[in-house]
Amino acid sequence: MDYCNDFRYDLKVGQIGEELLNSILTNKKIEVKRDSWIYKSGNIAIEYESRGKPSGIAKSEAEYWAIIFSGGYEDEIIIIIKENRLKKICREYYKKGSVKSMGDNNTSKAILIPIKEILQ
Repeated sequence: MDYCNDFRYDLKVGQIGEELLNSILTNKKIEVKRDSWIYKSGNIAIEYESRGKPSGIAKSEAEYWAIIFSGGYEDEIIIIIKENRLKKICREYYKKGSVKSMGDNNTSKAILIPIKEILQ
């Protein structure tokens, strides 16, 4: 859409966004992740293995992921990302070795992705 300094145009653009969000929230499978370490680490941790078996993104059947920034962000930021885009980013950071053991007794593995990478 072209730029236009007109309320009717802005309203139409806003309504398209509302329809998109409504379709995601009502008709799609969404994996919801609440991450309290984002605030301290600057990274989103996406689990892919637990107790030696695939888990998290490796097993998810979701079309979208909603990542809630908790901890110091106090649940005031939520990013919704298509799972195929998130998987692509995860593969890149997995190859770079950006992996961390975490969870109870470090039995899970997660890929650490800098917040800025999700937004690019």
